[in-house]
Amino acid sequence: MPELPEVETTRRGLEPHVVGRRIREVVVREPRLRWPVPRDLGRKLRGEPVLAIRRRGKYLLFDYPKGHLLVHLGMSGQLTVVPADRPARAHDHVELKLEGTESLRLNDPRRFGAMLWIAGPAERHVLLRNLGVEPFDDAFTGAAMHALARGRRVAVKHFIMNANVVTGVGNIYASEALFRAGIHPLRPAGRISLERWNLLAEAIRATLTRALEAGGSTLRNYVSASGEPGKFQDVTSVYAREGEPCRVCKRPIRAIRQGQRATYYCAGCQT
Repeated sequence: MPELPEVETTRRGLEPHVVGRRIREVVVREPRLRWPVPRDLGRKLRGEPVLAIRRRGKYLLFDYPKGHLLVHLGMSGQLTVVPADRPARAHDHVELKLEGTESLRLNDPRRFGAMLWIAGPAERHVLLRNLGVEPFDDAFTGAAMHALARGRRVAVKHFIMNANVVTGVGNIYASEALFRAGIHPLRPAGRISLERWNLLAEAIRATLTRALEAGGSTLRNYVSASGEPGKFQDVTSVYAREGEPCRVCKRPIRAIRQGQRATYYCAGCQT
């Protein structure tokens, strides 16, 4: 699933092509996404300019004068800018034709993505209002996380992946941040000291920053707005490196299952 780095990379790639341009036409080839694409989406967007593109967690918000278009990439979604005369591919479910010669297309083979219209304040929408703090906001600090974790027995990896606590820290980035901070992924969140939470908050920011510089991660079919795959998966310290030597202590990287996800860590470096 595209996480914060992939969604933010997409936003940055779309911005120069989309912001300030009007929508000429909306083509919905398959409305049956995670939630149905609104039947009147074309009527609402036609002729309207895109004022801005924002990100909240894993969601993109396209701001228009009369509302907001909320987009989620789901498990397999891609949002790319292509020449408007390029033939549609399989799974090009929604197309926003921009003024000029380009189109914005949502391709989503598994159809777990979403494209919804929000007429009121976006932050009050049911999908957004309970999201946690953004990792790059000033409010995201070790002290804040330490306070939220007080008394919690849940494993710290699950805790930092909870979107109601902090947004956008997906599986690959949680494993990498915990390694960077030297914290074992099974350690209860409520049994981590303030000092170590400070380290972890900085590690999360540093990991996400490095991922953004690499254009995100392409584990299956993610590509940026220009169609380029991410490269962070090529430089991970622990993720998908089971049995390989730790880059720090040379002990073999271990893998365990937490819930339905694989967790990678170094038993020598993480306690």
